[in-house]
Amino acid sequence: MKCYELQGPGGIDALALVDKPVPRPGAGEVLVRLTAASLNYRDLLTVRGGYGSRQKFPLVPSSDGAGVVEAVGEGVAFVPGDRVIGSFFESWTGGEPSEAKMRAALGGAVDGTLSEYRIFPAQALVRTPAHLTDIEAATLPCAGVTAWSAVIKLGGIRPGQTVLTQGTGGVSIFALQIARMAGACVIATSSSETKIARLISLGADVTLNYKTTPDWGKKAREITGQGVDLVVEVGGVGTLNESIRATKIGGTIAFIGVLAGAPASELRLPLMVMQQQRLQGVTVGSVDDLQALANALALHQVKPVVDRVFPFAEARDAFHYMASGAHLGKVAIAIG
Repeated sequence: MKCYELQGPGGIDALALVDKPVPRPGAGEVLVRLTAASLNYRDLLTVRGGYGSRQKFPLVPSSDGAGVVEAVGEGVAFVPGDRVIGSFFESWTGGEPSEAKMRAALGGAVDGTLSEYRIFPAQALVRTPAHLTDIEAATLPCAGVTAWSAVIKLGGIRPGQTVLTQGTGGVSIFALQIARMAGACVIATSSSETKIARLISLGADVTLNYKTTPDWGKKAREITGQGVDLVVEVGGVGTLNESIRATKIGGTIAFIGVLAGAPASELRLPLMVMQQQRLQGVTVGSVDDLQALANALALHQVKPVVDRVFPFAEARDAFHYMASGAHLGKVAIAIG
């Protein structure tokens, strides 16, 4: 089988296409013929050498993948031909997170999905919803589940509440879609009028251009009259001040990303304290969360937004395209 390996520091162009034997599943294991993978900002960081002490070499990158069951070991309910999605954390099947459950993250601490075949523990797989293609299904494990955890599991969003999303990356677009499925109003930000038009077509109720409206947090509070119930914070400390301004008394900031760099000024932590806001860290989720997301998408017949699909032979170009920031939604790779 062919797979991409990061054999040491060196960045995107150091990804090597190598040949390896096709593995055989043992008891409780499933051999999946991977047909699709998708990229996350975390995968880009990993390839660039920014994943810290948990990064191993050689490493097959990319955490997200979907495909078809090729063979199974003893005691497995799946059968060859089943379409499946692999979970981001193989050991976190459900319940509260723990160090043990979160130790083995695909494409970081263990090999990922940029490979023609991969062995998965049977409990780490979820059946692909019938209305999704394998490319669409491959976008769910990291970005989709992160957005689900932020909006539903940890954010507790209910009909009639308001969610603010930042930008047009994978997590933000999923958060918009999930919030709309939950019956919430969505305020979405972007710096591109072209992308703003797309956000409106996806169901955003209000849009703000954060280049022309740098005080978008203040503006969101004015629009709602009291502030939003939840901010899906993907920018990090660089956008946290405006997120604090946007959030209502008792509201939640789901803290996910690090895209915006250092804050331009001192953080408004006293305001967060006085308004009893909750800063909730979000790191993907469990197999149960992936299943819940898949069920919700199937019920509402919602499809993930895929910006562009690259062939397996052009995987390096997919990473470069993602690094450019030109995408809206997910960047995917067709395998095989």
